[in-house]
Amino acid sequence: MRIGLLGGTGKEGRGLALRWARAGHELVIGSRDPAKGDNVRAADADVVVVCVPYPGQAETLRELAPRLEGKVVIDLVVPLVPPQVTRVVLPPGGAAALEAQALLPGARVVGALHHVSSVHLGDPEHVMRGDVLVCGDDAAAKETAIALVADLGMRGLDAGPLANAVALEAMTPVLLYMNRRYKKPGLGLTIAGLEE
Repeated sequence: MRIGLLGGTGKEGRGLALRWARAGHELVIGSRDPAKGDNVRAADADVVVVCVPYPGQAETLRELAPRLEGKVVIDLVVPLVPPQVTRVVLPPGGAAALEAQALLPGARVVGALHHVSSVHLGDPEHVMRGDVLVCGDDAAAKETAIALVADLGMRGLDAGPLANAVALEAMTPVLLYMNRRYKKPGLGLTIAGLEE
């Protein structure tokens, strides 16, 4: 599958590109800085992953909206407000993924990958573990995201409609707090009681 990474030059994007390339996917790396990557080419991929920082999401998606019509768009953006990244902040639209869907009414937006550590993604020796919660209003788009999560070596779980992105995104600052509190970088989620 051809996967485009909008903002794919950051830690999260680089780690996803590494893992998906190893799984046999073709990657197109985009960036808000044209010298580093081409967001337009990335938007033309089969599936597009939004991994820009929250302050750049709206502008990036507005510019690319016509190219994203009808596509599966996986939004992993979390509205963090540095330096207080360990506190939950809800954006005006409730969640970054909901704002993405509002900006891309013709796309099939899925919220996912919010709790996957860039530290672990970028380490090719690290064995990925844990669950990835996937929410969206299009069942086929969620299944596409769940399959891509499996290609990372993790288990994707259907976590309901896109409105649930509010809860998924809000867990990221909690995990960042726990990383600091317990001195364990890269903590993630595993759903107990739902064995494979």
